[in-house]
Amino acid sequence: MKKNIRTLTPKLRFPEFRDNLGWDTCSLIELVDPNVRWSFIGGPFGSNLKASDYTPEGVRIIQVQNIGDGEFLDEYKIYTSQAKADELLSCNAYPGEIILSKMGDPVGRACITPTSELRYLMCSDGIRLVVDENRFEKMFVFLSINFGIFRQRVESAATGSTRKRIGLDTLRQLPLEIPDRAEQHKIAECLSSLDGFITAEGRTLEALKAHKKGLMQQLFPQPGQTQPRLRFPEFRDKGEWKEQPFEALYDFRPNNTYSREQLNYEDGTVKNIHYGDIHTHFSTHFHINAEEVPFVNAEVLPKELNPEALCRPGDVIFADASEDLADVGKCIEIVNVMGEQVLSGSHTILARPRSQSLVVGFGGYLFKSRSSRAGIEKEAQGTKVMQISPKRLATIKLFFPSDKNEQQAIADCLTALDDRIAAQAAKIETLKQHKRGLMQQLFPAPEEP
Repeated sequence: MKKNIRTLTPKLRFPEFRDNLGWDTCSLIELVDPNVRWSFIGGPFGSNLKASDYTPEGVRIIQVQNIGDGEFLDEYKIYTSQAKADELLSCNAYPGEIILSKMGDPVGRACITPTSELRYLMCSDGIRLVVDENRFEKMFVFLSINFGIFRQRVESAATGSTRKRIGLDTLRQLPLEIPDRAEQHKIAECLSSLDGFITAEGRTLEALKAHKKGLMQQLFPQPGQTQPRLRFPEFRDKGEWKEQPFEALYDFRPNNTYSREQLNYEDGTVKNIHYGDIHTHFSTHFHINAEEVPFVNAEVLPKELNPEALCRPGDVIFADASEDLADVGKCIEIVNVMGEQVLSGSHTILARPRSQSLVVGFGGYLFKSRSSRAGIEKEAQGTKVMQISPKRLATIKLFFPSDKNEQQAIADCLTALDDRIAAQAAKIETLKQHKRGLMQQLFPAPEEP
């Protein structure tokens, strides 16, 4: 370490370190373990690991999609053969090691490989970093890479306009601030304990989501069935659910084609639900008092809006396209507008109930049931991007109880569960904000531009 540079100190230090000097500065390459071969190395050239090398099982490949900002994202799973992993042995990684991404948003983000596999093979845009744990705390280094000064330096050193990228040679020379080993340990211990708490709360959230998914499967008929497996006691003798095509229950209403450039979140008189909002923000129901919705810029609004295009309680808005079949036709139900003017925006389908057959709040869950989803996915068309049209949506079969009291009971049960899920997600976000605030205090502040 370069002992001649000891200038930066954090705002907050544990009592036993308050009289210590400022933190040292060293380059990232100085942190690697000299006793481990290939302890700082990038993934294989693209031509050395192709799609034809993928196998159903074997050695797991760490993709860029797996490298989250401070976490390993486990959904994306591809494998290659043991022989291929042996051929690319220098690009292998092992449990508990730091993996950085050469590209993406943010560039240089890092995660730690999980213990679920004996070894991994990095993709071409991954970087393996094995920390010398005789001199440095691995968790402290990991936290430093993903935060503050070092993150700022990576962003500044990266190249590219639309998609940032950083090379191995550039990254290895970037400086990183390091305190004494005891202080490293204390900071890592503090933040790791908070991470453990966040992880535990995350497990609770996932358990609630799994419970809701299982309950939905019980409260709605499965594909090919005419009544659900589970009914509230007072409705068990009510017989089979009604079957009707979509077009018997809903009419389609005109939507709008405002692009993202014609919207803003600052001010306005008319709000617009864009298809991207449905994919990224909204849950089952839309509440105008709870959702963040962009306004339409005044200069592009017509003098008089078509009243048929304004959303009403009970309306269902579908996103008409997605790259993922499981998300095509994803929807929200409008449950209130609180006197606001709300439009269904571009790449959406606005469906309005023909009659009072369905209670407000039930439709959002109806279209998330497996039977309805199976119908939507069957009618979707496309290759790279899957799409659903009003004409094809109109033909899907819907199953629902004729007794509105049963509809209301189902909606109330699932809404209460959604409220718990939302509260748990908010709790986790509060903990993450607390961690970010604590890190801002425990690490030196980023440099001025």
